[in-house]
Amino acid sequence: MNIILTILRGIYVTYAATVFLAIMFVILPFIFIISFQGRLKGGNIMAYFMRCWAHIWFAFSGIWCKRIYQAARKRETCIYVVNHRSYLDAALAAKVMGLPFRSLGKVEMGKIPFFGFIYKKTVVTVDRSSAMARARSVREMMNTLKANISILIFPEGTLNESGQPLREFHDGAFRMAIETQTPIKPVLFLDAHARLPRKGLLYLNPGRCRVVFLPTVSVNGLSLADVQELKQRVFNAMDTVLRKYHQYPNPSLQLAG
Repeated sequence: MNIILTILRGIYVTYAATVFLAIMFVILPFIFIISFQGRLKGGNIMAYFMRCWAHIWFAFSGIWCKRIYQAARKRETCIYVVNHRSYLDAALAAKVMGLPFRSLGKVEMGKIPFFGFIYKKTVVTVDRSSAMARARSVREMMNTLKANISILIFPEGTLNESGQPLREFHDGAFRMAIETQTPIKPVLFLDAHARLPRKGLLYLNPGRCRVVFLPTVSVNGLSLADVQELKQRVFNAMDTVLRKYHQYPNPSLQLAG
């Protein structure tokens, strides 16, 4: 039975990867042409191509999404703060987040042939090994927010492999929210890690992906002295909801003050 399941899994993953690559090569020429429209205008147009890519790939891969809104939907520029447990998260974000938006992503992904070109044109990349590069990424994100384009940040900074709902958050998203007076929209990807576990691509499987949109957190009137309190408030809200949907063995991780 295990051999049969392994063969079926291999067939499914090969099929899903083929569909992913086929869509990528179809849209690649359009992305190249649109790139001449500039980073802001061109990036907004590219976001629709990325959404189309995600919609097609998820449908053909047998992965369906369910959006759960804990507050009334509202179109506004915001900073999406999202938990990060799977490499599927980026594709899921392209499918479900309100447009226009940009994600903050690792600069290393831009080195992948073909895909890297699309990645660099649609993501604000950050090189965490360089203070100068990090500062440049922050400036680009702030300029993006000023252009009324939302930003998506994984505040844990890397994949959560802790066994807890969340890893400790970095300050960046919360400092930026306060400095630009941009509201924070916490979002939870509940099942992405089940669809694509950390074990690797060979464990990709079809099924549902629930996405929970939590109430917006206002930063009106806050100063940089409130960063830690704001970070803790958002962390607690996300942690509480995650524990309602999944069981975890240990008490909630508490952030340092």
